[in-house]
Amino acid sequence: MKIVLLDAFTANPGDASWAPLESLGTCAIHDRTPVDETVARCAGAEVIITNKAPVTREMIAELPALKYIGVTATGYNIVDVVAAKERGIVVTNVPGYSSPAVAQLVFALLLELTNHVGHHAGTVAEGRWQACPDFCYWDHPIIELSGRTLGIIGYGDIGSAVGKIATAFGMKVLASKREWKTPPPEGVTPASIDDIFVQSDAISLHCPLTDATKFLVNERTLGLMKKTAFLINTGRGPLVDEAALAKALNDGRIAGAGLDVLSVEPPKNGNPLIGAKNALITPHIGWASREARTRLIAATAANLKAFMDGKPVNVVG
Repeated sequence: MKIVLLDAFTANPGDASWAPLESLGTCAIHDRTPVDETVARCAGAEVIITNKAPVTREMIAELPALKYIGVTATGYNIVDVVAAKERGIVVTNVPGYSSPAVAQLVFALLLELTNHVGHHAGTVAEGRWQACPDFCYWDHPIIELSGRTLGIIGYGDIGSAVGKIATAFGMKVLASKREWKTPPPEGVTPASIDDIFVQSDAISLHCPLTDATKFLVNERTLGLMKKTAFLINTGRGPLVDEAALAKALNDGRIAGAGLDVLSVEPPKNGNPLIGAKNALITPHIGWASREARTRLIAATAANLKAFMDGKPVNVVG
């Protein structure tokens, strides 16, 4: 079986192993694939593995041997799943592999917004503490999380992992979920999205990107938030109207934002959030712990093995 990995570098820049996939067939591993080279590289392939490299209807039409597309991510909008289904091509994703890593980043961002560790460490490195007339100093209010309310929009694998950490910090948790099939855990209260915007001291986004959730954070919902509240987005960039959020931050209508995702990645010049007041932006690293990427590779191989055995799992579309 010929397997082509279109953009292998992000999942494995050299600190992990593709052995689980290599055991299943002949692998052509490409760090990155320009769009205009995808068809040529995939000629004769039965399997394509992709992360962010698009697999379009036009590409699928030119690849008659293709039987399976594995997405090394939870989101799979880079594949034309309708065109794949029409051809009988199975498309799979990998849910849940990054939950601990993303939940950890949520609190790394939130703690930087509330404790300003990076800023204060920088001032010490510059010699300011040595010159200080007092035994300590701080440039920003230090905010305790205990007793404050965290709103979680999207209470799935990642959202629930975030909720557990929040309760360990002594926070109250409000959570929005499409359907509560079982009662929420102790310390978590179901709430509407508007109630979460109104009542929360911090809001963390973990819902999927759909037509209904695009620009969920917009001028109206930002207007519901407390001036002292923070927004965290480690989900999908287009959940946020970036111009509206930048204006809210610059006008002091909310206290700050921690963002690991943007609507266009890498961002283009002129993104209004870059340089906005109290905006912390990281380069989509929530999923990137070595442990998470190792789980991702193993799950990608397990998905393909299940397909080869005639019992596909994690099928999307």
